Amino acid sequence: MTAATTAQNCATQASPTAPAIIRTSVRQHSIKVELCTPAIGAELSNISLADAAQDPDLIAEIRALWLKHKVLFFRDQDITPLEQQAFAAQFGELEAHPLAPSHPDANKLLMLYRNLDPNKQNFVEKISRENIWHSDVTYKKAPPRGAVLRREMGPENGGDTIWSNMVMAYERLPEAVKQRIDGLYAKHSAEHVFLAQYPKDERHAAAAKNPGNEHPVVLIHPETQEKVLFVNSAFTTHFVNYFNFTDIRYGQDFMPESHHLMYYLCSQAAIPEYQVRLKWRDNTVAMWDNLLCQHYAVADYGNAPRKMLRATLTGTSLS
Repeated sequence: MTAATTAQNCATQASPTAPAIIRTSVRQHSIKVELCTPAIGAELSNISLADAAQDPDLIAEIRALWLKHKVLFFRDQDITPLEQQAFAAQFGELEAHPLAPSHPDANKLLMLYRNLDPNKQNFVEKISRENIWHSDVTYKKAPPRGAVLRREMGPENGGDTIWSNMVMAYERLPEAVKQRIDGLYAKHSAEHVFLAQYPKDERHAAAAKNPGNEHPVVLIHPETQEKVLFVNSAFTTHFVNYFNFTDIRYGQDFMPESHHLMYYLCSQAAIPEYQVRLKWRDNTVAMWDNLLCQHYAVADYGNAPRKMLRATLTGTSLS
């Protein structure tokens, strides 16, 4: 194992701890904050998310840490789906996924159940992929603001999730690239991802209900005002206002240049120095900002059953 890999794994490598933020009313029970990597991620302990949902001061502390570290991890959260939903709702309005089923007991929780039918407990074929770098549902005009994901059950080994800091990804771009992408917009779509498996007529009908949208390639985060590289391999299809009349000889010069730049930008999420990797256990919760970071769900656990529940925070229009 390399030093970079060891430092990347929050579950296996201890990092220097940041000072806990202490509320005067609960000094004896202050949350503990442990940094995961220099780039992104913190693990919070000495906290119950079910109780936190009833404490506005504690929610404010968690929100500040969430914005600072971009993804937060909580262990040993043996809570119900409704308690998970109630905690997530403290950070904003929740929304159901437009193309996937919700939990029967908590209608804003997305069921990410793999290799088993949630009702019959039979193995079923996976119909979507999360092992690609992406931010969730960026094809919407108002992509989700964030997510709260809890593992109900899963494999003993494998199934890690990786997050990447897209603020750092932008900051460390060469200056020439920053100048080239300034003012660019890109199209995001679900048709080639979620809808590709549908018959033609159903695909067209679903695409009409879930049309693609364009977003700035360099996004200004609505709360932190940080600049974020906002393109991803799953949903971003092309630039909508890319042009270059200075260096182009013929038409065939244009598209390779555009495609190469898009591929280069999307590949930034895969740089290990921008990442944190979580080894899940049952009742682990991850909470991340969907605008500030991308994530990748490692699909290395074969046919082992895996049950995850995700609450999704509604966003605002980026256009």
